[in-house]
Amino acid sequence: MRLYLLLFGLYFLAGEMSWAENRWKINPQGGITWQVKLQEPHNDHIEMSGLKVSVVFRYGVTAEGSFWLDRSMVWPTLRTVPNNTHASLMRHIAWDVPAMVTVNGHALRNEQVRNITLDGVMTVESDYSGGLTLKRILFPSVDKSACCEKYVLTYTEARPVTVEIPQVRSEAVTDASQGVDGSYRIVSVLQGNGTRMLKQGEQCTFYAVHAAYRMEEEDGEWDVEGELAARRDLVAEWQEHLVFETPDSVVNTMFAFAKVRAAESIFETKGGLLHGPGGESYYAAIWANDQAEYVNPFFPYLGYEKGNRSALCAYGHFARFMNPSYRRLPSSIIAEGEDIWDGAGDRGDAAMIAYGAARYALARGDKAEALELWPLIEWCLEYCRRQLNKEGVVASDSDELEYRFPAGEANLCTSSLYYDALCSAVYLGKALGKPVRELVLYSRQAKELRRNMENYFGGEVEGFQTYCYYKGNDCLRSWICMPLTVGIYDRKEATVAALFSPRLWTENGLLTQSGSSTFWDRSTLYALRGVFACGETEKAMEYLHYYSTQRLLGEHVPYAVEAWPEGNQRHLSAESGLYCRIIVEGMLGIRPTGLDSFELTPRLPRLWDYMNLRHIRAFGTTWDIFVSRAGNGLKVKVVKEGKVVRQQKIHEGDCLRVRL
Repeated sequence: MRLYLLLFGLYFLAGEMSWAENRWKINPQGGITWQVKLQEPHNDHIEMSGLKVSVVFRYGVTAEGSFWLDRSMVWPTLRTVPNNTHASLMRHIAWDVPAMVTVNGHALRNEQVRNITLDGVMTVESDYSGGLTLKRILFPSVDKSACCEKYVLTYTEARPVTVEIPQVRSEAVTDASQGVDGSYRIVSVLQGNGTRMLKQGEQCTFYAVHAAYRMEEEDGEWDVEGELAARRDLVAEWQEHLVFETPDSVVNTMFAFAKVRAAESIFETKGGLLHGPGGESYYAAIWANDQAEYVNPFFPYLGYEKGNRSALCAYGHFARFMNPSYRRLPSSIIAEGEDIWDGAGDRGDAAMIAYGAARYALARGDKAEALELWPLIEWCLEYCRRQLNKEGVVASDSDELEYRFPAGEANLCTSSLYYDALCSAVYLGKALGKPVRELVLYSRQAKELRRNMENYFGGEVEGFQTYCYYKGNDCLRSWICMPLTVGIYDRKEATVAALFSPRLWTENGLLTQSGSSTFWDRSTLYALRGVFACGETEKAMEYLHYYSTQRLLGEHVPYAVEAWPEGNQRHLSAESGLYCRIIVEGMLGIRPTGLDSFELTPRLPRLWDYMNLRHIRAFGTTWDIFVSRAGNGLKVKVVKEGKVVRQQKIHEGDCLRVRL
C-alpha cells in the first residue's frame, strides 16, 4: 500500500501515467483494451444483460495464443422447476464458430490474439496463418432472448483464397417436467453460410445467434447488425447522461462502465420491469437490499426510463405485503413477482426499503410517484419503530449478509438506514404537504435514534474508538462505515482510521470482518462514499483510485464485484450502482431535500483542479454541476438547461442549498 500511495502521487504529478502492472489500458474511445502478449495466458469472465437474456462470457487466451469462449446463458423469464430464486433456464454453450470455417479446404490455423476490447460489447481481434485476420464482436440482444455474435474474416495476402462457411443449426429441447411452461427450445444458428472467394483486402462477415423459446414460439428472424446497432445505441444513451469529468481518467472510465452494468440488468417479466443482481443466480426477482436500497436511489440521476420504472415497480411489489399487523416484509420477491423468499428472517428489510424509497422519491422529483410511495415509506418507518429494543435501536433477526457473519440482536447497519429514512421522510413529507405533527414526530425520532445509536454501538474495538457492529462485537467490521453515509460523523476520525487499517483494508478492499479472508465490495463502496462525505477527501481519493484501478484495469474487469470467495467475484449489477453513488453522494455530496431541491457539499481532491457532473437527470429536469479550484476555496456552478441557477465561491466543506 505504501508503494501504491507513492505511485498515486506520481500519477497526478505527471498528469497521466502508464501503469505497467495493469493488464488492461483505457483506449481513446473510452473502452478498455488488453494488448495480448505472446505466452501470456489469462482467463476472466464478464456478465452482460438485456431485457430477455443475460450471458456470462467466460473467456481467455491460452499459452499458445488462441482465444477460448464459454457462454453461460440465462433466460430469466423461462422458468424452471422448482420455481424458486434461481429457477431461470440456464445453459453453457461452447460453440467454437471459427473452427467451423475452412479456407482452401483447411481449418483456420495458429491463432494469435492481438487484443480484446470491452466497451459495452466484447471485441476480439486475432491473426491466423495464411494472411487471415478475424474480428469477433460478442453481446446480448437489447430486447430479445438471444446472445449475438458478429465475425469479420479479412484476407491480406496476394493469392485469392476460397472460404467456406457451413449452414449450421442446433436445437435442444428441455425436459418438460423441468419447466414451468413445459419444454423449452434452445437454438444456436450460424448465419451467412456459403462459399466465396476472397482477394487481398476483402472481407466476409458471418454471424452466430444463441436463443431460447417456448415450444409454441417460432424462431426469430435475426438481424445481428441491427441488434449490434441497438446495443451500441443503448450504451451511448447511458454514456450521454450523468457524465463525470475529472483529471483522473481511471475514475472517469470506471464510472462510465458502472453506469452500463447498473442499468443493463433489468428484465422484462410478468411482474413488470425487474432489476436483477445477475451472477447466474438472481433474475426476475428483487431484493430489499440490492434493488430497494442500493441501486434504485441512483436511477433518477441517470434518468434512464426503464431504470426509474423498474425502481417504482420494485417498491410496488414490496408494498403488496404491507399489513395492519406489521408482520415483516419479505426480503425478496421472486419468480417474476409470483413468490417470495424470506429465508433469513427480518434482515432489516423495512429499513432498507424506507431508506431507498424515500431517497428515490426525492431525487425522482415526481409528485405523483412520491404520493404513491408515501404509504410504503410510512409503513416501513412504523415497522422499524415497533422493532426498537429497550435501548432504542432497531432489532432484527439478521442483516443483509444473512447469517454469514454474526449480527447480534440489533446491528449498526439497520439503525443507520432507519435514521436516514426518517430524515428523508421529513424532507419528502414537507414537499407533499403532509401534517406537520407527523413530520415533527419523525424528526424527534431521528434525533432520539441518533443518541441511542451512539450509546448502544459506540465504543472501542481493537483499539479504535469507533462502533461495535452489534452488542458484544469485539472485532472490526466493514459496516462500521454506515453512519458516515447518513451524515453521522461523531466518530469519523477513528472510524476512517479503522477502515483503512491493516485489520480491514486489503488489496481487494475491505474485509467483512478483521481476521477473515472474505470481502464483499458493497461495504467497500459504502465506505468510500462515507469517507468522502465526512470530509476525509484525500484519504478517500487515494483508496478510490486504487480500488478503481484494480477493478477496471486489473485481472478481473471491468466492474465492481459481489464477493470472494463466495460467487467467485460475480459482476452483480447493484454494486455498480453503489460505485456511481460514491461520486454522486460522496464526492459531490448531493443530498435531496425536496422534489426540486438538494444540498451540495463538493469534495474536490487536492490534486484536482476541477470536477464536473454533467447531464444529471434528477428532480425532473436536466442540469450540471461544475466545481473548480478558486484560490483557497472552490467555485461551484449549477446550470439547469443552459441557465445558471446557482454560482458561488465556497470554502472546502461548505454546504450549498440549491433549488432547481
